[in-house]
Amino acid sequence: MHAELSPEGRWIEPFMGSGVVGFNIRPSRALFTDANPHIINFYNAIKEGYITHGKAKAFLEKEGALLTQKGEEHYYMIRERFNNDSDPFDFLFLSRACFNGVIRFNKKGLYNVPFGHKLERFAQAYVTKITNQIKYVESAIKQYDWSFSCADFRDAIDEATEKDFLYFDPPYIGRHTDYYSSWSDRDEEELFNSLLTTPAKFILSTWHSNQYRHNLMLARHASRFNVFTKEHFYHVGASEANRSSMMEAIVLNYLPQSITQDQSNTTEEVTQLKLLEQRPVEYR
Repeated sequence: MHAELSPEGRWIEPFMGSGVVGFNIRPSRALFTDANPHIINFYNAIKEGYITHGKAKAFLEKEGALLTQKGEEHYYMIRERFNNDSDPFDFLFLSRACFNGVIRFNKKGLYNVPFGHKLERFAQAYVTKITNQIKYVESAIKQYDWSFSCADFRDAIDEATEKDFLYFDPPYIGRHTDYYSSWSDRDEEELFNSLLTTPAKFILSTWHSNQYRHNLMLARHASRFNVFTKEHFYHVGASEANRSSMMEAIVLNYLPQSITQDQSNTTEEVTQLKLLEQRPVEYR
């Protein structure tokens, strides 16, 4: 995707979430936005020096020891403290100690994910892994022109020019989406309509189908774009029965150079794999 982004353009990610894709691509200029203010506050805290890898290490070692000693009582104390004060250090702790690493808020804007039942969650190796990730982001923020803003996806799209590149990973329509704010059919419809008029190139990641149903919104708009699919095993679920395969979809308004320039691979299957293999591994 580097080849698709002009030297003067920005990487714009309107549904930042974990920032996994943008952080791995490391664009020179980027605008990361999300409707969830806690995600944006966390990365701005790193940018402003409130959170450093050293401070995070000390914090997680302290709170991790208390979690081991007091059990889930300590987790719920941190959760209540976060819901009162919104401190980004507490947000980091909760996102790593909660059930399945889920970030979810109720309609009152309160974090409500239960404890993940791992008392020894913050073992030294895991704390080191987290602090190394923070160090990676610290370094990138110092090296590149990155900004983080709490914004609606519509506003982020409006900022894009023909030199920019948009990457979308919105909530999956038709699935549980109360991660911070709701995601409706109307939101999804407005997103696809915006994609028809943006001057920027874009990639959108969404779900295509599973053994029970298809993404009807994608089917409604697929003919207007280039759509590639790949089967993926979906790991989030309380039981093994809920952890099944899903067909993921990548939607674009262009054809990547690596596909158009390689005339030897012409089958649909090879083309799909070639596109998806360029996506960075998950950064956790």
